[in-house]
Amino acid sequence: MSRILAVANQKGGVGKTTTSINLAAGLSSAGKRVLLVDLDPQGNATMGSGIDKRESRATVYEVVLGECDIHSARIHCENGGFDLVPANQELAGAEVELVGLERRETRLKDALAAVDSEYDYILIDCPPALNLLTVNGLTAAHAVMIPMQCEYYALEGLSDLVQTIKKVRSHLNPSLEIEGLLRTMYDPRNTLSQQVSDQLQKHFGAKVYRTIIPRNVRLAEAPSHGIPAIHFDKQSKGALAYLSLADEILQQRSPTH
Repeated sequence: MSRILAVANQKGGVGKTTTSINLAAGLSSAGKRVLLVDLDPQGNATMGSGIDKRESRATVYEVVLGECDIHSARIHCENGGFDLVPANQELAGAEVELVGLERRETRLKDALAAVDSEYDYILIDCPPALNLLTVNGLTAAHAVMIPMQCEYYALEGLSDLVQTIKKVRSHLNPSLEIEGLLRTMYDPRNTLSQQVSDQLQKHFGAKVYRTIIPRNVRLAEAPSHGIPAIHFDKQSKGALAYLSLADEILQQRSPTH
């Protein structure tokens, strides 16, 4: 049985997709079987994994609408060592099309059940919005990883996300929990970053990952090459941080088979 993590934050630009790609690659390099599901119509996780979103024959769009099964849509990413269910702009239309369908919130969960036994970890890169696609991701997941920058507005947005998680837990997924909060794009020279980091640890305690992802130019460059940063420049600070995160997650919990 796989451990399913939704990587979610309704605020854009917080390193959500970078985290999804590099954590998938990090867990894969540790010998784990990993599936990454790109649930964002921008398709950045798809492109960052070295897959051209414009050429994908089947995507998560067809999967959630029931037009194809997940086996037909997944692709193996040689650059990262993991499997991917790609996304592209078509997925933006799914938001409207899902509204009239039965079991609209559990479409992704039902689809993933077909491959659950084939992976140790399934990561879901949710879109930067609290919409029906994100609800599908949260309903399918065992837990939520929340990447966030240590800035004032991040704390404001966090409360909205926590409320959404509580609603999903109440109505759709009673076992959903917060796996952890990940501090990204961290600059130790910034006093506000330190203050927000301290507040996070005060309020969430052990739910805040020990690993901190620094601001790092190699993390920003890697997606344009379609290669996870941990393979693009293994010795960069960003790559080492994501390898450390993968190790922290593996130590935290081993999936049961």
